[in-house]
Amino acid sequence: MYTTAVCPYCVQAKRLLLSKGVETIEEVRVDSQPQERMKMMEITGRRTVPQIFIGSTYVGGCDDLMALDNQGGLLPLLNAA
Repeated sequence: MYTTAVCPYCVQAKRLLLSKGVETIEEVRVDSQPQERMKMMEITGRRTVPQIFIGSTYVGGCDDLMALDNQGGLLPLLNAA
């Protein structure tokens, strides 16, 4: 997950993932590593955080993660990863 230190959407996304049983979230801090923001933008086409990957699957941002959960797709994706 690409994040920054003070992003409320990052906190919300992490909270949701942890509530679903995720034990470890690998964070790439784009605020302290500007080269990582450039890499994130190349991969996702977006500049906002969070940008979330589950395994090799790109989920999107916090709203995308929440929508995936509401549609019942988050747990199967987590279990497959």
